[in-house]
Amino acid sequence: MPMDELTIHDRSTWWRRLFVAPLVDQLTRGISPRQISWAIAVGAVLGVFPVMGTTTVLCLFVGWIFHLNQPLLQMSKVLVYPVHLSMILVFIHVGDRLYGVAPISYSLRELLNRFWIDPLQFGIDFGVRALHGVSAWILIAPFAVLIIQWITLPILNRFSLVISKSKEAAN
Repeated sequence: MPMDELTIHDRSTWWRRLFVAPLVDQLTRGISPRQISWAIAVGAVLGVFPVMGTTTVLCLFVGWIFHLNQPLLQMSKVLVYPVHLSMILVFIHVGDRLYGVAPISYSLRELLNRFWIDPLQFGIDFGVRALHGVSAWILIAPFAVLIIQWITLPILNRFSLVISKSKEAAN
């Protein structure tokens, strides 16, 4: 098998194993497309919460409160991880604008210099900046959940229909 075909096949297998198979499993267990779309939407939005190291616990807690599907929540959170990393500074900048705070440089060299000069002040300054990012996330999150749910529900409804037709054809 040529290398290009092998690479395409490996990607397809990876995608099916980590995303498609869990969705099919949940749909065949009787979980509605609506419940799945809510879990995906909430998981994706919680997955970009702008504080590193908090998204897993946040998904567990919110999923428990709203009785959302934990495997799908966690899967969605993991899938948006690259977006999470890039959105942290975006949320902080938006939060800084909300609070009228002058933007600062986030270059690694400057951050390390500020940390070594005064670690306590560094923690205070960037703790406040993190709160600004959380404030921006809180304003955007409800709309993002609704948009993602609105996009995923018709796709999942169609997917569920295909699964039910294939079950009928097999019987």
